[in-house]
Amino acid sequence: MYKALNYWVFGGFGPNKTPYEFIDFAKAQGLDGVELTVGDCLSVDVDEAECRKIAAYAKEKGVGLRTLASGCYGAMSLGAADEAERAKAIDFTKKYLQIAAWIGAETILVIPGSAHVTWDPSRPVVPYKTVWENSTRSIRELIPLAEKLGVNIALENVWMRFLLSPMEWKLFLDQFDTDRVGMYFDIGNCLIYAPAQDYVETLGAKRIKAVHIKNWKGGDCGGGLHGFGDSLLEGEVDYKAVFAALKKVGYSKTFTAEMIPFSRLPDLVLPDQALAEKTAAELRELCV
Repeated sequence: MYKALNYWVFGGFGPNKTPYEFIDFAKAQGLDGVELTVGDCLSVDVDEAECRKIAAYAKEKGVGLRTLASGCYGAMSLGAADEAERAKAIDFTKKYLQIAAWIGAETILVIPGSAHVTWDPSRPVVPYKTVWENSTRSIRELIPLAEKLGVNIALENVWMRFLLSPMEWKLFLDQFDTDRVGMYFDIGNCLIYAPAQDYVETLGAKRIKAVHIKNWKGGDCGGGLHGFGDSLLEGEVDYKAVFAALKKVGYSKTFTAEMIPFSRLPDLVLPDQALAEKTAAELRELCV
């Protein structure tokens, strides 16, 4: 099992640490890879030379760079009703795909759209139908570049009141006649709607391009963001069932821990070295 750590666990909330420091940390922790993030760890304007340099350093250390993530979609949506915002999101994703190709990543995490971002009142509420239609349009515009560059667009299930159930995901993904579009499946984010194994059984390995590992204690925390705690091991994820389902469908790609412990709100002081080391240890324990 390819075990990786997302940059936000290590250095994404400042003072930012470099990709090189993160690669060194992952190597020391016995992990297989790291998930760099565009917009903080990597500048949106990073050039090809720097990407190639990072890729060479990671290769030298024996650390994979198979996936990239980004928090930039919080300010722009591929499913936006506003055409200027949608165009901005498309332009960003094109840059994101190019960065992935330069650095040698096979998959980028993309947020498909937002109907309602409950924790950010500045974001508009958009009808579900509008998000579906506009997100579909946006992804169709991006497919030719993804195919040309050989990079997967993996749509993550997040709390945006859009694409909730496993069947919704299946119907949405099956619109696209390409192997370059799939799901970045977060096994903690889905628990508010259904057990993680239900998504795996419905979607299968072909549609799931990558997996994020986190946990959620919804029953104890009223179903809110505070349920994302400081531990991969504490929460409602039935790892035995999830890993059994993934094995049954033949999934053999990436497993990346993405920890943003909102349990620390309102003073979200993270990450720290202790959390990064703890998460790496728990990931090694889970993915054997």
